[in-house]
Amino acid sequence: VQLQASGGGLVQAGGSLRLSCVASGGTFSTYVMGWFRQAPGKERAFIAAIGWSGGNTKYADSVKGRFTISRDFRANSVYLEMNSLQAEDTAAYYCAAGRYGLAMRNVDYWGQGTLVTVSS
Repeated sequence: VQLQASGGGLVQAGGSLRLSCVASGGTFSTYVMGWFRQAPGKERAFIAAIGWSGGNTKYADSVKGRFTISRDFRANSVYLEMNSLQAEDTAAYYCAAGRYGLAMRNVDYWGQGTLVTVSS
C-alpha cells in the first residue's frame, strides 16, 4: 500500500488546514487509517484514527474537539480537518494504515510527511 499525503502549509494561529492522504495498491476498506505527527526533537505521536467502516474514531487528547478525521471510500482517501490551530501543532504530519485497533499500535504502512507550520 502506498500513501500520499498532502495539504500541509503555513497558517496563522487560530486558523485551519485540511490534510489529505490517498491510498493505492491495497484494499482501502480493510485498513484502519490514521494520522500521526512529529514535532522537531520529539517522537512521532498518534493524533487520530478512523475504523474500517468509518463509524469509529479515536483522537489524542491534545487535538480532541479541534481535529476531525474522515475517510472517503470512493476516493480511497482519509482526511484530517484541523481547526483552531496552535503553535504547538507545528509538526510533520504522517498518514498511516494498520490492520488492528484504533490506537494504531502496529502501523503497516506510512505515508511521507506533510509539514504544518503554525505561526503565533
